[in-house]
Amino acid sequence: MTQHFIVIGNPIAHSKSPEIHQVFAAQAGIDIDYQRQYCPDDAASFTAVIEAFFHGGGVGANVTVPFKQVACDCCAARGGLSEHAKVAGAVNTLLLNKTLLQSDVPTAEALYGDNTDGQGLVNHMTSLGWPLTQARVAIIGAGGAARGVVLPLIEAGVKQLTIANRTLTKAETLVTELSAASHTIAEHDIQTCTTTELTGQFDLIINATSIGLSGDTLPLAEELNCHYAYDMMYGRTLPFLQHFEARAAQISDGYGMLIGQAALSFERWTGHTIDVALATETLKQ
Repeated sequence: MTQHFIVIGNPIAHSKSPEIHQVFAAQAGIDIDYQRQYCPDDAASFTAVIEAFFHGGGVGANVTVPFKQVACDCCAARGGLSEHAKVAGAVNTLLLNKTLLQSDVPTAEALYGDNTDGQGLVNHMTSLGWPLTQARVAIIGAGGAARGVVLPLIEAGVKQLTIANRTLTKAETLVTELSAASHTIAEHDIQTCTTTELTGQFDLIINATSIGLSGDTLPLAEELNCHYAYDMMYGRTLPFLQHFEARAAQISDGYGMLIGQAALSFERWTGHTIDVALATETLKQ
């Protein structure tokens, strides 16, 4: 039996999700149909799309820009959210709760929302052999991308965490909101500063901004160094990675995170665990 999936976004034509999930399906030995689904940018249209999809027998949906927060609100009202989705305030993976065993989801028709972005990042770094336990980590950016990775990084054992942003108040607000949403985060010492004030030696620095896609560069201090540098963007030469590669850091873009978060979505939907390294090699061919 063919299982049906979609990815909902606006724009959506660029999405690599159908190709990625077809590779997963071939590895798992199951038959799927995975389509891109354009949606007008309003909550009512998004709700109509997901209702039609799931009532029509759809198994699972990915959610991308600009609907991750809308999806989170919808799941909070209708059914349930994973801890990562609650803390991130965003959902990238939708499924009907009747496919789950969670006892805290009340009705068979309610939607359950998860956020696999942050764990996808952590899993990719782990596969690269980058040590996170007791690591000193800095995140540049205080938007949605940063919000989704803080809890998974803390759960992975990072020792010190600094969030740097062009506007200091935005970084401070993010920490306040995350601490209110999670006891785990509240108990962790998170520092904040402006991007230009970020200095010293870190084990890992993560760029959670999209500035590199425009070719612009971050205002990084000369005294800022790290052993590992990760840019959550992918698909082109990224100045952030070039900067730290010139300083002898190991670097990676976010393509592995993209595949990692997709693999976790696929596992939530189908129960099949994906060999991400093997899938990545196939997708590179």
